Amino acid sequence: MPSLSSDASIQQIQAFAREVYALPNDRCYELEDLLGNVQRFAMRGLKGIRQGDIEKTKKNLIVSFSWFMSIMNRLHMDVEEAVWQRFPYACSYCANCPCECKAEQPAARETPPVSETRRPHTLAEFQRMFNEVYPSGSRLLAMVAVHLAEEIGEFSEALLAWKGTHTERDFDKVFVEGADYFSCILTLFNTLKISMAQELAKMFHNNCHICHNLPCSCSYDFVREFKF
Repeated sequence: MPSLSSDASIQQIQAFAREVYALPNDRCYELEDLLGNVQRFAMRGLKGIRQGDIEKTKKNLIVSFSWFMSIMNRLHMDVEEAVWQRFPYACSYCANCPCECKAEQPAARETPPVSETRRPHTLAEFQRMFNEVYPSGSRLLAMVAVHLAEEIGEFSEALLAWKGTHTERDFDKVFVEGADYFSCILTLFNTLKISMAQELAKMFHNNCHICHNLPCSCSYDFVREFKF
């Protein structure tokens, strides 16, 4: 029985999504459909912030994240590697920890050094890393939410551009923008002071969070209408 624990690594979470959802996703969804679900549930999560409904926010963002993992699985992209290459315990723009972009915007993007000795091993550790790089008290929740929406837009643009060209350069852009989406969703959970790893473990304690089957047996029509 596949399940997620609160000390799961990103690779274990990605493998869980593959085992539970790859079969129905491959049969029923094109990449654009998977992307639509990333967007749909993320926007519902952000609506929860506006409404002051944090339960709605965290549930919908977790589901958005699950669909994102399915996209990365379809493309055979290693999410952990993408995140670590982009954020090796440092801001991807100013290369500092904590980020100093707000105090002094660099003229050009810096390339932070990658030190494997500092690499986190679990999702929870990555969340703590992002809290050190982008401290949760440094920005208002509304600004973090806007940033996540922006990154979802950039990830979507990159994915659709690659679908149109199938060039290596555009494929690499999807890899980078996927890491940025990941960083923003973890930063939002940090701002809410909620452990994303614990919420994933709670929701996915027994296969699919709705039907609890392996593989997921939720119908296309059910998923299309589903909402928290």
